Amino acid sequence: MKLRLKKPVVALLVSALLSTSVLPAHAAIDIEDSLPDMGTTAGSTLSINQEIAMGDYYTRQLRNSAPLVFDPLLSNYINNLGQKLVSNANSVKTPFHFYLVNNPNINAFAYFGGNIVLHSALFRYSRNESELASVMAHEITHVTQRHLARMLEDQAKTTPLALAGVLGSILIFMANPNAGLATFTGSMAGMQQNMITFTQMNEQEADRIGIQTLYRAGFDPQGMPNFMQILADQVRYSSKPPEMLLTHPLPDSRLSDARSRASQFPARTLPQSADFLYAKMRALTMLSKNPATDNALQATLDQFKQGTDLEKSAADYSQILIDSRDRKFDEARKLLTPMLEKEPNNVWLIDAMTDIDLEQNKAKQAVARLETALKLKPSNKVIIVNLANAYMHNKQYNDASRLLYRYTFDNPDDPIGWQLTAENSAKKNDRAHELAAYAEDLALRGDFDTAIRYLGDASRQVKLGSNEQARFDARIDQLRKLQQRDSQFK
Repeated sequence: MKLRLKKPVVALLVSALLSTSVLPAHAAIDIEDSLPDMGTTAGSTLSINQEIAMGDYYTRQLRNSAPLVFDPLLSNYINNLGQKLVSNANSVKTPFHFYLVNNPNINAFAYFGGNIVLHSALFRYSRNESELASVMAHEITHVTQRHLARMLEDQAKTTPLALAGVLGSILIFMANPNAGLATFTGSMAGMQQNMITFTQMNEQEADRIGIQTLYRAGFDPQGMPNFMQILADQVRYSSKPPEMLLTHPLPDSRLSDARSRASQFPARTLPQSADFLYAKMRALTMLSKNPATDNALQATLDQFKQGTDLEKSAADYSQILIDSRDRKFDEARKLLTPMLEKEPNNVWLIDAMTDIDLEQNKAKQAVARLETALKLKPSNKVIIVNLANAYMHNKQYNDASRLLYRYTFDNPDDPIGWQLTAENSAKKNDRAHELAAYAEDLALRGDFDTAIRYLGDASRQVKLGSNEQARFDARIDQLRKLQQRDSQFK
């Protein structure tokens, strides 16, 4: 399925605050941990439920404001990778959600409620899955140690008004970068030194516990110091340090400490991850403005074409995406067909062939392939949304409705499900459910007023007193409660 990118409306969350001292959960440390249990101390300022509510609010703003990548394949990959790490982390007290934002600067940050955002540039600079996972493990630890809540508690003891100004300025900045930046800078002035000190302590703590999580999840613990070395090299060879180092300071002592701690674990040599290589090439290719003139992409392609069999396959996959993007579908199909015959269950290849089929009016062929794939992987999100899309192209609107009904029930926070539902309902001339689906998408972006209006229109479209009308009206009540809850954060 074609990559969907939410174009930026305003700036991204201010990672200078939200990535340096991140957020929720608390700490029950096992025998491997030599650090004190500090996470529980933040409860007097923010409860876990409060953090989850704030995280939900910020996520809605993020969907509306940032160039988030709504791509089923990349979203599925980073969330599967993230959950593998979370399942091996200690002190997990919130659900975790992972998002990808189209940003050429190396960075990642976490915020309230177990939400972690990765910049797409991480795929450019990570050489293997352990290095990418190390960044995620670091951010997960910020969450489980409740670093942001602890920072807020510390500041609230001395400067509660300044603290409120910082939080308010973040939201102003998201709504109006020009006005918000000045306000944010002013609010930060009195707190800057304390935050820097707090950050250095938290960064080292996140490294130490993150390395343990990385190892327990089956990755190479050297991935963390190795990725830090990449950041350090960026400073050495560039006049401008990577953005990540502005929010994640990297003094020499931190890098040496990470190397020392990683070396305490048994050496682990891992085979290349095909999913990582395909994700890397998809991110580099699909998010590039012009692949033909993208030096980073072309350099990686040249390297992979001379590399291992997996790297060569990833390079071919990238070329298929480039050809499809240039509407050279026959060339793309010629390259893809033998690859898919060799790996008929590879979702990256199935997705690519689906796009080619739909562009060449071969929806029936796509449906048959995807229905077979779904039997083998009945819960795979990529296959489900691809099949729903293929059903629509093949005018099987009722089949698409059935599939999307279940998908949106299981994944209510995925905008793609609601967008496809709205599109399919429009093709069926089902105005009520089209409006209702648009309403859910709007609500996910924090536009409750419009969402409620759409649901009201949907309610008037259906039979008076029907179950459908009752469902739409009940959903209006739910959104009003969410709107009231979120008003406290504005």
